Parts: sequence; C-alpha cells; structure tokens
Amino acid sequence: MSEGPSVRSPLTLPPIPAVLIAILSVQGGAALAKGLFPALGPAGTAGLRICLAALLLLAVFRPPLTRFTREQWAAVLPYGVVLGAMNLSFYLALARIPLGLAVTLEFLGPLGLAVLGSRHLSDFLWVALAAAGIVLLAPWSGRADALDLWGVLLAVFAGACWAAYIVLGGRVSRRLPHGQSVAAGMMIAALTVLPFTLTDVLAACFTPTLMGAALGVAVLSSALPYTLEMMALRSLPSRTFGILMSLEPAVAALMGLLVLGEQLSGLQWVAIVCVSAASAGSTLTASRVRPPVDA
Repeated sequence: MSEGPSVRSPLTLPPIPAVLIAILSVQGGAALAKGLFPALGPAGTAGLRICLAALLLLAVFRPPLTRFTREQWAAVLPYGVVLGAMNLSFYLALARIPLGLAVTLEFLGPLGLAVLGSRHLSDFLWVALAAAGIVLLAPWSGRADALDLWGVLLAVFAGACWAAYIVLGGRVSRRLPHGQSVAAGMMIAALTVLPFTLTDVLAACFTPTLMGAALGVAVLSSALPYTLEMMALRSLPSRTFGILMSLEPAVAALMGLLVLGEQLSGLQWVAIVCVSAASAGSTLTASRVRPPVDA
C-alpha cells in the first residue's frame, strides 16, 4: 500500500543532538511562557502557543492534507490529540503547583514507558539513575498545604500523555516526513484544545509585545522542539528517547541558575549529575540498538 506523498526534508540532524536542542528550546519557551500567565492565563497561553505553532508549521512544511492516506490519518489523529492534551494539562498543573513538582510528576510517564520497554539490565540501571535524579530534584521541602490535588493529578495526566506522545510520535514519524507529521499533528492539537482555551484567548488585551512573546513561546516550546523530536523518533527507540528526555529537570535547574538566579542546593547538584549520567548512558545504548520495526 502506498504511503502517500513524500517530501525530502531540507535539514536533518542526528537523533541525539536533535533531542538535546529540543530540550533547550522547550526550557527557553517555558521561561518566556511564565510571564504570559498574568495576561492570558495558563489555558490561554497553551491555546495561543499551540495555535500559533500550528500556523507556523503548516506554512513552513505545507503538508498535503487532502492526499494523506487513511493509514496516515490514523497515525496523525491520536498523535495530535495527545499532543494538545499534554500541553494544556501541564500548563494547568503549572498554575496550581510548583514547577519542580510539576516536571517531576510529569516524568512518571516517560520513566514508566522506559521500564515497560526495557529488555536488558543496563536499561533498568539508566532508568533507576534518572529516577534518583528526579527524586532529588523534587521540592520535598515545600509545605504540604501548598500542594493542590488537581494540580498533582493534571501533572500526572500530562506525564501519561507524554508517554503516549513518545509511542505515537514514533509511529507517525515512520508514515510521514517529520515536518509534515508534526505540522499535521499540531493542527489536530490546536483543534483539540481550542474549545477549552478560546474564551481566555479572546478575553486577553493583545499588544505587539504580548503577541511577540506568544510567537516566541510558540516557536521555542512547540514548533522547533516537536519538529526536532519527530526527526529523532524516526531512528531512536522509544525507551531510549524516554530516558534521554529525563535531562529536562537538569536543564531546567541550570536555566533557573543562569537566567533567573535561582541557587541550587548540594542535593540538586547531585541530581544533575545523576540525570546527566543516565542521559549519557542511554546515548551509548542508543548507538547499539537498532530502531524498532513498526507493525
């Protein structure tokens, strides 16, 4: 059966650098998005970010949507729905609980996926090391009464969506060029979240500065990293991708120190070493593991 139209990508990167650049981009976008919450709210920020990213990606990659096969749509639709749900639920969680806790809880998804997909002892060791780092990064010193149950549940749900995104992203990346797949998926994500975010977006008082910041968030948090991740998922096994993404909390901590002036404790520095070592180990493992064959 024909796989439908195919367009050669003008730029490709090795999978490991693509994921690392995506991580840096996401953290930069998160820092920028934090300043939009007062003006747009978490739902409005998520909705505007996803819609702008969808428009950008559709304009750049111009996926031939009317010529997609039934098999390609069957891969793109669930990928896009999960993508939208993941972003919206994480932003809603971030408005209720601290960033460190939200990121830590969200990582339950990729870590769970890594454990389920493991076949060798070394895989479990990398997961355990990454998990130790995430535990050390968690804000255990925070007051119990400051935690919001809905925020915790939303972060866990975002983690489950993240795990599904990794699996579905690998599937769709083998049916469409990475640019077309992420553009079509982001369009579906925008349609998914629009009913939940449109009110907040319409209520905002837009200025050139606000629109410029929102566009920056769309590029850094969605358009660029998801394109790079889709590029990487064409050749990286899902479990390796999941472990490699555990570098996110460490990058967030470093950006907090360099950009926001947030000081790190000794345990947090140990956590960074743990997560970085797990990431390096998973990179070495990835070089010896052949990409999975999609059924």
